[in-house]
Amino acid sequence: MAMTRLEKIADYDEKIAQIKNKQKAERQKHNREERTARTRRLCSRHGLLESMLPEIIPITDEQYKAFLEKAVTNDYGRDILNKIIAQDEKNGTSKAPTGETPQTETPTVKPTATDQNAANPPSGNAGGGATV
Repeated sequence: MAMTRLEKIADYDEKIAQIKNKQKAERQKHNREERTARTRRLCSRHGLLESMLPEIIPITDEQYKAFLEKAVTNDYGRDILNKIIAQDEKNGTSKAPTGETPQTETPTVKPTATDQNAANPPSGNAGGGATV
């Protein structure tokens, strides 16, 4: 039996609703996978830092932030990061963290306003040179 125009329109509306629901489900799945990958990356990286510097375990979040700002977010830290990234790309070993797609460009770390107050580069002592 042939469908009337109104029946065809209703059929198309139903198909559109189904496709929108599939799109919504895929978007939710993608967002969930991104959150899982980010959580895994954050836990892995922080766990590595704690294993190398167990002294940071009892400090407060404010002290931890101050430590990172002084130890990492300065010209010395940025230079080291850029050298590591460049070396990985030169060797062809650059890869994205688990659950992420590789980037096509090398991200260049740009100085922030906190660099104005950041500590000087370490002077070669075993503790990393930064004090909190």
